[in-house]
Amino acid sequence: MLVTLTVATIVDLLLAVFLVAISGLIFGPGPESANGEPTAVALWIAGLLFCLIAPLAGFIARRRGLAGWGVVIACAPLAVGLGFLVI
Repeated sequence: MLVTLTVATIVDLLLAVFLVAISGLIFGPGPESANGEPTAVALWIAGLLFCLIAPLAGFIARRRGLAGWGVVIACAPLAVGLGFLVI
């Protein structure tokens, strides 16, 4: 379970890096950007925090003896991201 949790943590951190990389589409002044619309900014911040906090919560759950739930928690940002990709 530790290997799966570690891989999920790496994927979550890469997803956070991706969110930072596309932040110009949320905050930028370009014609394709959201021009800092409050809803887009709030969702971007929530997504970034979710990507950073989920692995931490997964390791805390593992430490408390809930290794399976820790993996599920750590994989949640990836599942949500794939869900948004499908929509």
